[in-house]
Amino acid sequence: MTKSTKQHILQSGYQLIACRGFSAVGLAEILKTAKVPKGSFYHYFASKEQFGEALINHYFTEYLAQLTSQFAPEQGNGYQRLTQYFKQWLASQADLSNMQKCLVVKLSAEVADLSEPMRVALLAGAHKIIAQIVTVIEQGIQDGSIAKQSAEPSAQMLYYLWLGASLMSKLQQSNAPLQNAMQVTERQLTTK
Repeated sequence: MTKSTKQHILQSGYQLIACRGFSAVGLAEILKTAKVPKGSFYHYFASKEQFGEALINHYFTEYLAQLTSQFAPEQGNGYQRLTQYFKQWLASQADLSNMQKCLVVKLSAEVADLSEPMRVALLAGAHKIIAQIVTVIEQGIQDGSIAKQSAEPSAQMLYYLWLGASLMSKLQQSNAPLQNAMQVTERQLTTK
């Protein structure tokens, strides 16, 4: 078995789980979609739960690599980088199809009570995202593009705001919560 087989199983599972959730997708469906035998799955994952944990870790590895590039100083001042990040979040979540692009939004409520390893993986990944937002807020304060504020509570509040807005957009079948989150974000970053 190759590493690409593991990646293929993770990617195939991601597509299914992002659409329907972790509990609604069975192992047989993941195997059928990935076109791999059960033995290949169990070569990499001892259980569906371990697969879910690996899926979350893989998602965050890719997401954080993109975020590091997006938050690089050459992408603009702190305010520009953060508002661009949240504008992209709005655009990616604006598609009201069943496909939930943000795995944190899709799985947090579902697996928090089902799987401690998956809950911990989601929380650890969310903390890493918040830490990157903290850094950009601090840089924005230093470059004068973001109003002085306590960076860590602001970053936490903004991330939580966007998670909640993403959920409400799904419930309302409307982008209005995300657009409201964008307005709150812009005020938070500029109000002195």
